[in-house]
Amino acid sequence: MKKFMFLALALALSISAGAEDVTVRRFRLAGPFPVMKPYIVDELDVNSRPFETGSLLDTPLSSDALENATLVSGDALPTCDGSYSLGLAAFALESSGYAEADLKVEGPENYKAFVDGQPCSGRLKLEPGTHEVRIKYLAAPGAAQKLNVTISTEKEGRLSIREDGRHLYGMKDVLLGKRYSDVSVSADGKYMAVSVTTTYEGGSTSTSTRIMETASGKVVTQVQERVGWMPSGSRCHFTRRTPQGNSLVSLDPATGEEEVIVGDLPRGSFHFTPDGNSLLFSLTQQGPKEREGVYQILSPDDRQPGWRNRSYAALYDIRSGVMQQLTFGHNNSYISDVSKDGSKALLMVSRERLEQRPTTVSSLYLLDLKTLDAKALVVDDGFMGSARFSPDASSVLLSGSPEAFGRIGMNVKEGQTPSLTDQQLYIMDLASGSIRPVTKNFDPCVQNAVWSSHDGQIYFTAENRDLYSLYRMNPKNGRISRIETSEELVNRFSLAEDAPVLAYYGQGAMNSDRLYLCDLKSGRTTLVEDLSEEKLRNVELGECHEWNFRNSKGETVCGRYYLPPHFDPSKKYPMIVNYYGGCSPTSRNFESRYPHHAYAALGYVVYVVAGPSGATGFGQEWSARHVNTAGEGPAQDIIEGAMQFCKEHPFVNEKKVGCIGASYGGFMSQYIPTITDFFACSVSHAGISDHTSYWGFGYWGYSYSETSMANSYPWTRKDLFVDQSPLYRADKINTPILFVHGDADTNVPVNESIQMFTALKLLGKETAFVAVKDQDHHILEYQKRLDWQNTIWAWFAKYLQDDPDWWDAIYAPKSL
Repeated sequence: MKKFMFLALALALSISAGAEDVTVRRFRLAGPFPVMKPYIVDELDVNSRPFETGSLLDTPLSSDALENATLVSGDALPTCDGSYSLGLAAFALESSGYAEADLKVEGPENYKAFVDGQPCSGRLKLEPGTHEVRIKYLAAPGAAQKLNVTISTEKEGRLSIREDGRHLYGMKDVLLGKRYSDVSVSADGKYMAVSVTTTYEGGSTSTSTRIMETASGKVVTQVQERVGWMPSGSRCHFTRRTPQGNSLVSLDPATGEEEVIVGDLPRGSFHFTPDGNSLLFSLTQQGPKEREGVYQILSPDDRQPGWRNRSYAALYDIRSGVMQQLTFGHNNSYISDVSKDGSKALLMVSRERLEQRPTTVSSLYLLDLKTLDAKALVVDDGFMGSARFSPDASSVLLSGSPEAFGRIGMNVKEGQTPSLTDQQLYIMDLASGSIRPVTKNFDPCVQNAVWSSHDGQIYFTAENRDLYSLYRMNPKNGRISRIETSEELVNRFSLAEDAPVLAYYGQGAMNSDRLYLCDLKSGRTTLVEDLSEEKLRNVELGECHEWNFRNSKGETVCGRYYLPPHFDPSKKYPMIVNYYGGCSPTSRNFESRYPHHAYAALGYVVYVVAGPSGATGFGQEWSARHVNTAGEGPAQDIIEGAMQFCKEHPFVNEKKVGCIGASYGGFMSQYIPTITDFFACSVSHAGISDHTSYWGFGYWGYSYSETSMANSYPWTRKDLFVDQSPLYRADKINTPILFVHGDADTNVPVNESIQMFTALKLLGKETAFVAVKDQDHHILEYQKRLDWQNTIWAWFAKYLQDDPDWWDAIYAPKSL
């Protein structure tokens, strides 16, 4: 992606009387490009207007021309003899904060100015960051052409010219460009499919999949569809959509030969059985409809669209074209895995059980695919997750919370309830039916696991503090070893079915996506592709450092901090504290909901409390502190961490520290100001203000409370649901709080922000509430994401940098 190729632009800068005027005298110039007047067929065009020479300025000219630009003085720009000419002059303007300025262009009689690709009439409203300014002009034949640009602002010292060809990291760097969306390896390990999604200005996206040789990294073909691999060999498959319907096509990467496997492919999600002869479908039966206008809600979850529909399993025989329904009933059912010989399957059936925690339970069956007879393996276990066969189908790899299978994997203190989100691995012996926990004493929280057919080992990723690490387990003795990777976070991995080949991609605190291949036999890892290098080309980042501290209980709390570019330890910086939004730690993702480098680029130190009490990835006892505490513990870790950081780092202005979090972290942003006035301001995105109203009204309120408030209810634990709710402590708040919330949020409904905002307004406290139209729990729509982020940054600028201009520019004061 071409980004800010215009940054080494103006190498001469003069300051006129008064430091608010910045004059640019040298530019990167593309041109001159000769343009001629058209042949005049008629005196008037279709709109009855005569031709005007100045209209030649509208001749399309790509900004890509600046890639070959040369540095010239504005005192004498080159022109074309004998014809009119177009030129494109550019420079980079950086603003250390929000600034309004006037752009004055002198010299060309006909010109157009653009800032960040948008036409500019002369008045600039500059958000903090690096901006591309382009002047497109029309010159007369052979005429001497000068160009002088002056930017005037009342904000002394705020504007400057970048001379090094780099730019500050900003939201468009976060949102635009390429990132991996999938990787998978062929069964024989000879090829891998790599899907890349590209996001363009405005938010549109495209996804393409490349088939690459694992030995050489050579791209052999590219398709627009997502691909899967046949159960054996090198062939891949994809679904081709046509006006007549869908067809399933296989492709030989070596020759490009295609074969239609199924010409009239039934609708629904599917995957191949290991023998390659059938397709396992997960299909949906539509549930009963209610009448319009007045309708009955059968269950709390009946408010959710599609809840009445039920999934069932079916087996499509490729040779005959017969679709055999495998399961029938009013409970959801799906096939979790199929043995390699295709004779049996693991069937999962789930049902609702509201009277007891957990309110959804699952049963696991061993299904004979020839007779459709089933044997129950696990019955009504609400803590069980996934199930997969071992390569020889003698065992089953199970995932679940520590309370699964009679709490055999539980490793917490007496009186604690484990976190439902702290996932563990278990192995069931099918002959005896016995289940043994294999990660009970393993602190990281398991994410994705695969039992390798090639070497019989189990490979899995896990939350390891604020990392996503890759591990290998010997299922015979339960020994776990960490596989050294080149990334702090392994976001996705894929194993070859019949070869010692593993592919993965990931990122870290200082880089975006990179793709690797690992030879599991030799242990050698090879970098295949580095999307981060392209994405961060010419981007200026500050540093990131690990920083842990010991809390008042003598326990180590994990964290890290980010510094602004050009950090000067002799200065005092405002600081923003960010923390986890639920049960998981705040990981080292480079591109996240709160991109920490983008915050640091605005002149902040950013301290991330990655793993306060209650976060997974630090062991079961630590994550269990999320349960039945309603903020007690995590809040103290966050507050103590912020205070201790300020004491140990004199470059932080402890009077200018803000805090921010989303979801559960949004709750923390409301709760923390009820117990301390340390923070100068707070931002709560989609936060819970009243545990009771969230429990009853959020789509997943009562079910999430099975984790956070296990076996506790509003009528049994007033101390948690009322006393620990920020709404009932609102009178204790003196910190200015900004509430931001998608008005279509079904997870944490928008009323959670509205009612807290109302309370603070009635109490005469400093507060603001900004709703984002038609957005759910995450703000995903491109322009709304930018506006949402600017709202947050403007709030911090107002209270941490004593600069309300940006906030007032977005939300002008109103006499209401």
